[in-house]
Amino acid sequence: MKLTGNQYGIALSGLATALLHLFLFSRLGLDPIVLNGLGYLALLGAYFLPIPFLQGKHNLVWWGLVGYTVLTFILWVVMGDKTFVLDFSNAAIGYYAKAAEIVLLYFLWSDKPKS
Repeated sequence: MKLTGNQYGIALSGLATALLHLFLFSRLGLDPIVLNGLGYLALLGAYFLPIPFLQGKHNLVWWGLVGYTVLTFILWVVMGDKTFVLDFSNAAIGYYAKAAEIVLLYFLWSDKPKS
């Protein structure tokens, strides 16, 4: 499987988003924010792994990843800690994750399936 530039962007920004969420495990334990990182890893696996069933449903997986990213962003806007200090506090990591999610949405939209 040969990946395009957009797909590399999806992989890297998706992994960055997942790792930023998972980084909070040491501080928050099994919090929904941390579990969100596992959701990103699962959706990235569904998007890229050569599993015939999932590859046959690539358009649905694409919509799932887009929807998951948008939902994560909206929930942060509604419920997240918006206090920002340039460090590695929980609130700052939220901003870093949102930046990675915006990049992820850009690359996903650029790689939108035809149909």
